[in-house]
Amino acid sequence: MTMPLPRPLPPPPAISLPEPFAIPLPAMPGPAPLRTLARRLAGDPRHYQILVLGSLLVYGIFGLDLEVRRGQALAMVAAALATQLAGTRLARLPRFDPKSACISALSLCLLLRTDRLWLAVAAAVLSIAGKFLLRVRGKHLWNPTNFGLVAMMLASRGQVWVSPGQWGSTALFGFLVLCLGGMVVNRAARADVTWAFLGGYLSLLLARAWWLGQPAAIPLHQVASGAFLIFTFFMISDPKTTPDSRAGRVLFALLVATGAAWAQFALYRPTGLLLSLACLAPVVPLIDRLLPGKTYRWPLPAVPLPERSSP
Repeated sequence: MTMPLPRPLPPPPAISLPEPFAIPLPAMPGPAPLRTLARRLAGDPRHYQILVLGSLLVYGIFGLDLEVRRGQALAMVAAALATQLAGTRLARLPRFDPKSACISALSLCLLLRTDRLWLAVAAAVLSIAGKFLLRVRGKHLWNPTNFGLVAMMLASRGQVWVSPGQWGSTALFGFLVLCLGGMVVNRAARADVTWAFLGGYLSLLLARAWWLGQPAAIPLHQVASGAFLIFTFFMISDPKTTPDSRAGRVLFALLVATGAAWAQFALYRPTGLLLSLACLAPVVPLIDRLLPGKTYRWPLPAVPLPERSSP
């Protein structure tokens, strides 16, 4: 008689130990990729303008020994930013945006000349304060740099002046290339007013030279100055102070070009460009009413969404 074999015991139940990495961890914030950062910087044309004007100012102070002093330049930039901050608080704006104030301050540093520090600081304060105080239908009338320069030149009785040609041919050519490159890279929404002004003003200068029997080198020399480049690429092309429609901007540019030529050659005012823009800026609301268009808004900074882990 055979003995039955013992039945094998069932295997013990498998014990699953918790895996330490099975629980999804929250995504840690990391540095933005370079391409994303470059895209954000290129999305706002003011970033490129600040880079160009700031580089030119640094090169002018340390490489060309411009008339502007370092302390005066720092005081003007600080005054402009402080005024922008004060205006933001008083107007109860949602956020402080220093970019436009930086552009105005850097342009003032490159153009304005005075022997008195307080006049330079007053020009910076007046330029930025005008944006908040002198407005029509939500838009400020004057370009800040243009308003501050013209107001201080008229009020100071010769103690504030503009120094247009002081950079030399090499720096001037490099600045021109950077200005043209900025229009291509940033696809500025107001490039049409720049080209319209250039075409209208150069046509008037060439026609005058032809009438007087002068060579073409004379009108070309008349536009070869730093003040002309800053005016053309940073003042008259300011999106916040130009007409809303393209037809209105072209009309405005031609009016400013005609007024500048008349002030310079009929009234013998070397600052005809600045005076023409200051006198014709109040016409912009009328042009907007006759030729309406979409009001320009500065692009808002992109806020990255928080990363979410997959369940």
